[in-house]
Amino acid sequence: MFAEPTKSGLSIGGRKVRARVRSGWIAAAAALVCLGAAGCGNNVSGHTYAAAGNAVTIVFQSGGAASVSFGPLTSACTYTQSGKQVSLVCEGDTTALTVADDGSLNGPPDGMLGHLTKVK
Repeated sequence: MFAEPTKSGLSIGGRKVRARVRSGWIAAAAALVCLGAAGCGNNVSGHTYAAAGNAVTIVFQSGGAASVSFGPLTSACTYTQSGKQVSLVCEGDTTALTVADDGSLNGPPDGMLGHLTKVK
């Protein structure tokens, strides 16, 4: 069987394949958009992360706002995310966080945040 061009697409053995090719391109484009959108599933927006024993809690809100709680103290912060990298800014101090493959967050090895798991 050979492919034969027609006015409305390509015909292989009398079957039109244009719709299948088009839907394949749409799926590929959607996958690329998903990868560019902070990893699809790795987006911290709308999620809460906590350290062991809830000693530290970070609530990431939409629009780049976040609140960080150290025990009874809460601070209003901002954040940006690029892929798996999250930059958290609180009171002028910037902390780099990394989204792990399991969805948890890892702070700098020498920092106070350490490992945070997704609570919500």
